[in-house]
Amino acid sequence: MEHILNSIKKNNLLQADDIVGVACSGGSDSMALLHNLKSLEKELNIQVVAITVNHQIRENGASDVKFVEEYCQQNNIRCHSFKVDAPKLAMKKAISLESAAREARYGVFDALLKKGIVNKVAIAHHELDQAETVLMHLFRGAGISGVRGMSAVKNGKYIRPMLNVSKKEVLEYLKTNNIPNIEDETNEESNFSRNYVRNEIIPLILKKWPNLISAINNFAKSASEDNDYINKNLNDDAVIYEDKVVKIPLSYFSYDNALINRIIFKCLNSIGINKDIERKHIELIKDLAVNCDNGKRISLPLGVSALKEYEYITLTNKKKEKVHFATDFSFKDIIVPNFGKIITKRVQNFAPQENTLFIDYKKLPRDVIWRFRRDGDIFQPFGSGTKKLKSYLIDKKIPVREREFLPVLASGNEVYVIAGIEISDKVKLDGDLKSIIKIQTIKN
Repeated sequence: MEHILNSIKKNNLLQADDIVGVACSGGSDSMALLHNLKSLEKELNIQVVAITVNHQIRENGASDVKFVEEYCQQNNIRCHSFKVDAPKLAMKKAISLESAAREARYGVFDALLKKGIVNKVAIAHHELDQAETVLMHLFRGAGISGVRGMSAVKNGKYIRPMLNVSKKEVLEYLKTNNIPNIEDETNEESNFSRNYVRNEIIPLILKKWPNLISAINNFAKSASEDNDYINKNLNDDAVIYEDKVVKIPLSYFSYDNALINRIIFKCLNSIGINKDIERKHIELIKDLAVNCDNGKRISLPLGVSALKEYEYITLTNKKKEKVHFATDFSFKDIIVPNFGKIITKRVQNFAPQENTLFIDYKKLPRDVIWRFRRDGDIFQPFGSGTKKLKSYLIDKKIPVREREFLPVLASGNEVYVIAGIEISDKVKLDGDLKSIIKIQTIKN
């Protein structure tokens, strides 16, 4: 299979001293890749190891792992074996068994990469797999970026050297080199989405158009080239990228669909969303921007929310870990998660400064603490009556996503200082300036 070596060189998939973990199920494709890369060890100056995973889906899962282990032992290949509980993960996350197995498997790969046990993971996807992927993305409503198929390298760590290899070549290679392999009987079960495409749809089309696989893959290559060119010339300078939050100016939604669609996809990728987003979800985001009132929010797959707030559409990954913050009031600098720093000092003079508030220390209750705002908080704005803190923040046009991590100085549910924004009328300075406290905020 000379296509493998050609792909490695053309796409710079491997470098000298790489430790390559081959994802190996014992099936024909992965056994062919394992054997081929092992034969290239000296030429490429790499080290090849096997990674095999029992997903606990099939009764034969343990015996498949044992088959790979024994082959590796006989051929002087180091083997890393793992067991994951895909059915349990599927129930816990309410996802398909197919998705759970993939997530668990890649969790193993990621852990090996993170620990430095391997620095590349090779996946045995070939021409037929690529064609299946393109069709599945197309059926799910993907645009040109989705039908580009799989790339030869992903995130610099996952490589697919066999994308230009046909299934026929794989089988011939196994026969020529007398390589044993086993087949997963679930590959014949068409209740899995990919199996349905492979077993039912593609064979039917091949009867009429025998060149289907090469035609789909050539189309995917063209789509990839066109998509790369458009993305390279994409202007998203005004988009605000933050950790798991991204803000798209409303003005961008007047762009042609070819541009705004890609900007939205790029923004979703920036907050960790790179699957299960379809064209219909992109249309929902655009409709939110163009036709909905300020403050309208919609929910999207994978815990993503889209909010129209003032001059932006804000996309948020709601799976962000909950951050807790509460600390006693003191004259020390305080680091506030997802916000910045609060600097509190005693001063002799009142001199207005940007991002700085002044209060009368003597008027503070002794049990005040710094914490994030909570539902039910109340606040008496300077020179006004008491109201709900939420209502005050809405009046001040503080974006919803910022309110979650807004530090306040409070006693019980009464807020005396909103960091960087306002003080309560109850702690305002009077004629006696002997107990002035300066509270300065420095945002991240």
